[in-house]
Amino acid sequence: MSLYNDLLEKKEKLSLVGLGYVGMPIAVAFAKEVNVIGYDLNAEKIQKYKEGFDPTLEVGDEAIKNSGVDFTSDASRLEEARFHIVAVPTPVNPDHTPDLTPVISASRTLGQNLSPGSIVVYESTVYPGVTEEVCVPILEQESGLKCGQDFKVGYSPERINPGDKVHRLSTIVKIVSGMDSDTLNEVADVYSLVALAGVYRAQSIKVAEAAKVIENSQRDINIAFMNELSIIFHRMGIDTDAVLKAAGTKWNFLKFSPGLVGGHCIGVDPYYLTYRAEQMGYHSQVILAGRRINDDMGKYVAESLVKNLIKADIPVRGAKVAILGITFKENCPDARNTKVVDIINELGEYGISPVIVDPSADPDEVGRLYGLKLSGKDALKDMDAVVVAVAHDEFKALKPHDIAAYYAPGRSARVIMDIKSIYDRTEFEDHGFIYWRL
Repeated sequence: MSLYNDLLEKKEKLSLVGLGYVGMPIAVAFAKEVNVIGYDLNAEKIQKYKEGFDPTLEVGDEAIKNSGVDFTSDASRLEEARFHIVAVPTPVNPDHTPDLTPVISASRTLGQNLSPGSIVVYESTVYPGVTEEVCVPILEQESGLKCGQDFKVGYSPERINPGDKVHRLSTIVKIVSGMDSDTLNEVADVYSLVALAGVYRAQSIKVAEAAKVIENSQRDINIAFMNELSIIFHRMGIDTDAVLKAAGTKWNFLKFSPGLVGGHCIGVDPYYLTYRAEQMGYHSQVILAGRRINDDMGKYVAESLVKNLIKADIPVRGAKVAILGITFKENCPDARNTKVVDIINELGEYGISPVIVDPSADPDEVGRLYGLKLSGKDALKDMDAVVVAVAHDEFKALKPHDIAAYYAPGRSARVIMDIKSIYDRTEFEDHGFIYWRL
């Protein structure tokens, strides 16, 4: 009898280790088919889930309330499961080297509660080799079990896109891998329960790990190219968005746009690949060049705002600037690794302390991570400039007269920075705005 069948017949349980933006939707999806233990060391987060509250907005409160997930912060409960999925964050350190602390900690916790006959599948983004060379030895050490004999491992890179209501777990092809053919088959069968678009069986665990890091590295490089074009075209007095729309009429032109690259995927994953490459004696050129461009875009936006304030004869030091949006992407409450903070910090160098408004962000998280305070919409008045940094639906619905109300009465030169190009340039310029976008 396979572990897959035992799960279906409710003879065995599946566990999710790490219940954030990635792990929680996976747990909820699997709970529709099998018995699921959802573990996270954050007891406060677990309590919210038990109360039917979804702080991530990924599945919604109703889905949490009606979910059959057995939420717990008691690690010993992991002993009850035999199919384990590890979905913890893998950030980078300030020096851009991989921070494997969460995945190492999760491996220790799981190892201490690992039952013989288990399969452990990692979803966390890592560089090729981490699952077998870093995680497996920890599992063996903590459990006293032998990999390949007492338990098996696999890797299935997460493809959750926070805030995306179209590309969901059930609608995207899921890459799966295993340490041997039997494990691969089991992992593929189990994931087929929730990955309704199908699974792709990778040749090996390292291939699956590598596929994950290049997916986001490719996007990072393409966005970096767009950002560099934006810098060049601004110097030429050409509207980048207009250029991209014209070029986009060619059938094979890739449709990327300039912007801030934050979050815990696109702006992080490339560093995992280049770190491993440097260990192997190769210094990345294209990938790291893209990273440098993207990491500098917050500074570039702030400098462009200052230039526009000067153009409008507005004193820079002490200028009243509103920033709409601080999360790393639209319609998502997650502010971790947001590059909007780079704009705020750079403006601080010019003596500007902006008013920050974001209806989606968690004020406590923003305060904890960055020491910043969010303001309510009532603070949007008497402004000298407005920076629309995140394309939340609420901001996209704003019209020129709505935003005009945010400025000081009688101000004729109204500077607006449309970072995501969500507005009609001509419409705003016809209303007297000094309009700037990437």
